[in-house]
Amino acid sequence: MLILGIESSCDETGVALYDADKGQLLTHALHTQIPIHAEYGGVVPELASRDHVKRVIPLVRKVLADAHYTLHDLSAVAYTAGPGLIGALLVGAMSARALAYALNIPAVPVHHMEGHLLAPMLEDNPPQFPFVALLVSGGHTMLIKVERPGQYEILGESVDDAAGEAFDKTAKLLDLPYPGGPKLEELAHGGDSAAYHFPRPMIDRPNCDFSFAGLKTAVLNAVHQSSDLEHDKANIAHCFQDAVAETLVAKCKRALDECHMNRLVVAGGVSANSALRDSLTALMKKRHGSVFFARREFCTDNGAMIALAGALRFKAGSGESAAVGGVTVHPRWPLSDLSPL
Repeated sequence: MLILGIESSCDETGVALYDADKGQLLTHALHTQIPIHAEYGGVVPELASRDHVKRVIPLVRKVLADAHYTLHDLSAVAYTAGPGLIGALLVGAMSARALAYALNIPAVPVHHMEGHLLAPMLEDNPPQFPFVALLVSGGHTMLIKVERPGQYEILGESVDDAAGEAFDKTAKLLDLPYPGGPKLEELAHGGDSAAYHFPRPMIDRPNCDFSFAGLKTAVLNAVHQSSDLEHDKANIAHCFQDAVAETLVAKCKRALDECHMNRLVVAGGVSANSALRDSLTALMKKRHGSVFFARREFCTDNGAMIALAGALRFKAGSGESAAVGGVTVHPRWPLSDLSPL
């Protein structure tokens, strides 16, 4: 049972092939649009959509050829139906449904954040259910109680900027090239943790919600008040990164305590950050618990996570005829709207 997965929610086109019978990722390919958007310092939706149009089908051909299969070997085509940029989502959805229609096989819409949440299951040591999940990316920061695939209880989420958004905005304040997150982490290696003390937002509040807008403002003030910004950039980056990591650790601890669990899954683009990984690993070691991350290439958007999530939903009976109805995508789509498998 072969599932083709197509991801096109933002600025990366990802395609993957997953064997649902063996529970094995066969092959995947990714095209990043970083060079296109770097000139503008951020994603330009129209350019993103146009580039997806050029990339989807060649990547489909590539993954099939790499795995020595043809289109006619596919059992279903999974695609990201949301959340994301509406134009980018439509490219992937229309491509997937056209393929499914031509092959007379089901099309399986996948929630982008469910893909991220399940991405650690692609590893050799996948997490067992139930667990607490921290989803931390450019658009989302949330803690979720996961009983089983599709059964998600939101414990807390960002009330303003997501952690990844705070990374990107801080990187811009420090005049770092796009994409800012990895560049900020690199710069932070040379910084002094005692140079600044930025706030750890909302850690004193008895909930699992997040807020990073105030931290961003504190960084802005530090930049404006610095008498030697070039010298201070590494210090600001380091202290900002520490503040984010400590905030996320504190909220994860609270969520684990509330759920009486000791298994943590961390996913999303920011989960590739080494300081955050080290901090959460130390937390779970101290608790004698377990923490699970996706490999770094599967932290950011990719087709493998969509193929996996689509395979799980297809095996559970999800999927629809591509000949019925129009193409529907969801730029906004609460994770809690999903049905349990």
